Amino acid sequence: MAKTIFDLVTAPHIASYWTEMGNAETNVTAGLFPPSKQLGLKLSWIKGSKGLPVVLKPSAYDVHAIPRARIGFSELITEMPHFKESLYVDEELRQQLNMVLQTGNQGFIDSVMIRVFDDQMRLLRGAAARREQMRCMALTTGVIAFMDNGQAFEYDYGISHKVAVTTSWADLANADPLEDIRNARETIQGETGEVLTRAMCDGFSWKNLRQNERIRRTISEHTRSNEVIISDTTLKRFILDEAGIEIVVNDRRYAEPDGTTVPYVPASTFVLFPSGQLGNTWFGTTPAESDLTGSKVANVSIVDTGVAITTAERVDPVQVETIVSQICLPSLERADSIYILDTGN
Repeated sequence: MAKTIFDLVTAPHIASYWTEMGNAETNVTAGLFPPSKQLGLKLSWIKGSKGLPVVLKPSAYDVHAIPRARIGFSELITEMPHFKESLYVDEELRQQLNMVLQTGNQGFIDSVMIRVFDDQMRLLRGAAARREQMRCMALTTGVIAFMDNGQAFEYDYGISHKVAVTTSWADLANADPLEDIRNARETIQGETGEVLTRAMCDGFSWKNLRQNERIRRTISEHTRSNEVIISDTTLKRFILDEAGIEIVVNDRRYAEPDGTTVPYVPASTFVLFPSGQLGNTWFGTTPAESDLTGSKVANVSIVDTGVAITTAERVDPVQVETIVSQICLPSLERADSIYILDTGN
């Protein structure tokens, strides 16, 4: 049986709790940018100008083949940002834990430990939120940019298709969102051969789609009904049938360190992209993983592919410090096949 707080609040225990409680990453864009890991801090990836396939040139027999020029590639290199924060078990919880440890009552011990671990989960949920923030920035704006704690970071993925609609979707009587979507599909298919099949938008853009007069009339004609309210399911099915686009409405938010809440998808944004993986969520090796794994000064466990949980004993005051760190950045190899629509205000 555990005798002190140091026996209970360890990196392996926190990692197990995170995994067992089903807190492994389930954010909206996690499947579009699956996790990968590399050594070091540098992220280097190749963005190719895919374009349409060019037919082979005809040739006479018994002659040398004509060399084909390679399609242009650009290598994008940056140093991945490092994120790190820590928490201590607060005084009240520590005293409660010390008291129940003396009783030997496992039920009491477990109830206090759940509160301790739930508190530590704030760091891991924050790490997951940072990854989702960066992936959404890359997908919906083409640029990752943030400034906090004296650190500034900006990285441009070179998305060339950022287009403002001619008529704001907020103009419910005159906007033609379906035509805007079709134009985006035709543009990408004409330039790259890729077929746009999916989209993500914010709640404001989705509301304008649902209330658009042209769309409402068309749905009424197709269904031979006079629905006052069009359901989300009906609208999604209609756009899939008419434009071949499956839409995810992402109205989720995260909190900045100052408490300000921010939407993952900016207002009036409708981004279209093809099926399949768009890039990767790359993890580097944190100093905690490379230098402290197996050491006697701290415990280190890795979750979510590259997130390091470190626990270390402090003697004055007697305490356990939990540190969560990650070095990560998404890549976006299919940037040329993404189309970002500014739907207007």
